[in-house]
Amino acid sequence: MGESITSRPERILVIGRSPGVILDATDILRSKGFHADATNRFDDVLTEYDTTSIDVVVFGGMVPPGTKQHLSEAISKVNGQVTFVQGLAGIAGLIAAQVESVLSTAGDDNGVAYDAANRTVRITLQEPSQVVVEAWWATSFTPPEPASTSMRIADSHFGPGEHLIPLPADVPAVASFVTASVGPAVHAFTVGAMPAAVRRMVPTDDPTQPPTLPPVRPVATHNTTTTR
Repeated sequence: MGESITSRPERILVIGRSPGVILDATDILRSKGFHADATNRFDDVLTEYDTTSIDVVVFGGMVPPGTKQHLSEAISKVNGQVTFVQGLAGIAGLIAAQVESVLSTAGDDNGVAYDAANRTVRITLQEPSQVVVEAWWATSFTPPEPASTSMRIADSHFGPGEHLIPLPADVPAVASFVTASVGPAVHAFTVGAMPAAVRRMVPTDDPTQPPTLPPVRPVATHNTTTTR
């Protein structure tokens, strides 16, 4: 993926359940120059992090809806500039791409879209650009550490005009996604939705209901990097 076109290191907080996924996503974001932290201690977010200075908050799919609403409202009260991102899946590289997407497309005048009927990424370039297209999909939904894989479909310099990039048949029709970077701008799309059985695994906020997922190791990271 290309580097963000913004001019300063953004501060990212990834809130999710799976330690491996959120830590890997944080490592990827830090390698790209972002100030990135991750936690699966939902109750500690408002006390452990300076939410007034966070630019992007990413919620994993296993964050209970009530918890997500509470944190969104509390953070928004003290930080009117924060952007909330709903993670598409427990795939670290995809999460990082989603963060890049919300931070890098403001000045992008190219057209990027996903044609679901034809399983094709359509890119319309105003000028020559480096284009990278990657597919991501889940290979296991076993909690608390899902597994995934990815495939680079295109990575080359494209000229001005319209380009159609079909997805290979290897990319499944469920729990699959595609990202396209055009120069520094990144775009993320859903190819196949998560299975209903996985969506039903999202924990509730009802204390009277038994937990649907096994406990996980608490994780909270704080970034000490100060330069890009």
